[in-house]
Amino acid sequence: MEAKLILETQKQYFLTRATRDVNALKNLLVKLRKEIISREEAIYEALYKDFKKSKFEAYLSEVGIIISEIDATLKHIDSWSKPKRVRASGLNFPSKDYIYSEPYGTVLIIAPWNYPFQLAVAPLIAAIAAGNTVVLKPSEHTSHTSQLLEDLLSTVFTPEHVKVVQGGVPETTLLLKERWDYIFFTGSVAVGKIVAKAAAPFLTPVTLELGGKNPCIIDATMHTQLVAKRLVWGKFVNAGQTCIAPDYLLVHNSIKTQLIHDLKSEITKAYGTNPQTSEDYPRIVNSAHLSRLIAMLKDSEVIFGGTYDASDSYLAPTLINEPSMDSEVMKGEIFGPILPILSYETENDIQSILSHYDKPLGFYVFSSDSSFYKKMIETYSFGGGTINDTMIHFGNSKLPFGGVGESGIGTYHGKLGFDTFSHKKGIVIKANWLDIPLRYAPYTNKLKNLKRLFKFFS
Repeated sequence: MEAKLILETQKQYFLTRATRDVNALKNLLVKLRKEIISREEAIYEALYKDFKKSKFEAYLSEVGIIISEIDATLKHIDSWSKPKRVRASGLNFPSKDYIYSEPYGTVLIIAPWNYPFQLAVAPLIAAIAAGNTVVLKPSEHTSHTSQLLEDLLSTVFTPEHVKVVQGGVPETTLLLKERWDYIFFTGSVAVGKIVAKAAAPFLTPVTLELGGKNPCIIDATMHTQLVAKRLVWGKFVNAGQTCIAPDYLLVHNSIKTQLIHDLKSEITKAYGTNPQTSEDYPRIVNSAHLSRLIAMLKDSEVIFGGTYDASDSYLAPTLINEPSMDSEVMKGEIFGPILPILSYETENDIQSILSHYDKPLGFYVFSSDSSFYKKMIETYSFGGGTINDTMIHFGNSKLPFGGVGESGIGTYHGKLGFDTFSHKKGIVIKANWLDIPLRYAPYTNKLKNLKRLFKFFS
């Protein structure tokens, strides 16, 4: 791979302005949609080989979201792309003011392994719709899906428009040495810092979609069976390998025992008495990540699950009771099917535990008391969240998705994705039929009138 040559080819193509032809872009998006649908079974097969992910889960979290994103983009790209007229400042009278959306140019997208199809294609759709070229670096940990992405996208796009570059850390390092117009990264905090550092010498703008230790607070007003059902789905979909999955529970001590009982029951309902034989329960992505997760169990009180099979990259849905704050499982993001359960009595207890961690990507509260959950929303800083469920805020393309602080920089989805990959140019078109002399020198005796003008138009 010659990163410099790929980048230069795309820069030259961008200069032709072919990437800004909205009708041509719509045709490409239609072609991409058709290609995804025609290869739906192949996508399922690749994801199964990488994760043993079921078709239902693959469509829910990978394919369906992308088709919806394409449909929304096709519906709105004409209006998104047009200059937006805004109210002109009276100080500039007479004038007309506009915001123009301009593509950045050459975009590098570095995708993660946990949702290797969706988290690669979703930002690509936004970047292409905004008029950019894209180099996509999929994850080496999900090789079957990465190869499928290369085959699929090379059928739809020319390489000077969209190019997939496969490989591991060496290839990513070479790509990051080049000067891009925009970098979009999804992954860990540690690698996000490397990406930001690589972008800094060129002042390249970045979006960093990272993670964090996402809390889930459950107060005493909730019916625990419904809570348990929704938690089991949110925590164990994709075997917990989700950046916005609940990372740990903070449950009021008065309902903790019943909640644990219901969690065990709902896990069994979902995956059977032996989840390893369930067609609906995925696997850990590789042995290194499995070993990391197993190490978290060594100093923990496992009250459910905890079994694993290294030969199958399998780790059962696991519940841990009251881990200490300095235990391995509570030090950082788990990113797997392990759910620690802590209890609280007062809001001060909640604050004490949450203060151990940086601002998370996701935040969840189960409560029938609107004053309580509104207070939680207003008190704590986080990327986004859901009340009385988990993760479903991700599915609304009208909501911004992204982190804050260590959980990320920037947002995307829907129009927000288009805006992420667009520079917004402010334009004033001044009329010539009137030219007010106030602003011109000499300024003698004009200051009082200037102050009046500012006050009038404030």
